Amino acid sequence: MGRPARHGRLVAMRVLIAPDKFAGTLSAPEAADAVAAGWRSSSPGDELVLAPMSDGGPGFVEVVHAARGGDLLPVTVTGPLHEPVPAVVLVTGGTAYVETAQACGLHLVPPGRRDPDATTTRGVGELLAAALDARVERVVVGLGGSATNDGGAGMLAALGARLGPEPGRVADLARLGQVDLEPARRRCAGVELVVASDVDSPLLGLQGASAVFGPQKGASREQVLALDAALAGWVAAVEAAGGPEVAESPGAGAAGGLGYGFLLLGARRVPGIATVLDLVGLPALVAEADLVVTGEGAFDHSSLRGKVAAGVAEVAGRSGRPCLVVAGRVDVGRRELAAAGVAGAYAVVDGLSRPEDALDHPDRRLADLAARVARTWSRAG
Repeated sequence: MGRPARHGRLVAMRVLIAPDKFAGTLSAPEAADAVAAGWRSSSPGDELVLAPMSDGGPGFVEVVHAARGGDLLPVTVTGPLHEPVPAVVLVTGGTAYVETAQACGLHLVPPGRRDPDATTTRGVGELLAAALDARVERVVVGLGGSATNDGGAGMLAALGARLGPEPGRVADLARLGQVDLEPARRRCAGVELVVASDVDSPLLGLQGASAVFGPQKGASREQVLALDAALAGWVAAVEAAGGPEVAESPGAGAAGGLGYGFLLLGARRVPGIATVLDLVGLPALVAEADLVVTGEGAFDHSSLRGKVAAGVAEVAGRSGRPCLVVAGRVDVGRRELAAAGVAGAYAVVDGLSRPEDALDHPDRRLADLAARVARTWSRAG
């Protein structure tokens, strides 16, 4: 049954559009706009509510700003390749939000230059310092999407930690003779640090930062072993200097060990997607919707483990609302979709003769897909 529309026209459905980014092609707000444009072209009578999402990785600050407003403070920081990059700190209501990917993200490193032994998290420390300079009571850090594997050493050095001899590469962490974290810890004193991440890996070992994520950042099999050994040396030096024993804590391995660095500063880790769901107010938005549409670039089995689409589907299921997924490609079977509470999943590539054409005008391709989905699901089609 339809409901009377505002402004005198019939609204057949209220559709909540809550996608993640489409990595490498569209930000979450751009994806939401594309889905809305396509849906509107098929079903102009529907009321569309846009709520771009993030799991704490790239796009985190943009999504929080769209939901909460606030002031964006521009800052220039050291990028992963030791070159200056632009970033922002979002300040609203006594809380600062920062996104580590702006300072050390994989998207900042061309494929031919990816080397997790050489990249640094120094810019993350500079970004955190800018947030602290805003005199806030709390800093919430979106953690993910890094090109780095330095265990947070670069970040801590930027905040004043003394490491000697000063490491030039990650491998140098295996030979540290001095570690003094107190200057960095004092820099953060009196401010609540919260890290939003859904990666629960420890720092070291087969499930650690180097083994699980190093290859994505350009590390060879031999280099993975060397990186893990270097981080083990880093942990030994920290603990020998009286630092906390947190290398095995869940999330220590997030973002190439940045999670470990934040834990050394006394940060509290929280689930990334759950944090964004709360910031955006998604449960209330879902309760007011008839249909929920989420999406991401590749909807595969990893999407079902703590990523945006699964989180949105779970919230929709609790309210008894059907949830659809639109994606560049879909690699999940019907049984898994049903178990995740997804009523249907649709891929851009399914409508193309050549899958690579999905990267040509991705916003237009996604809008075309949304228009087709609307014709199936909307009562106003």
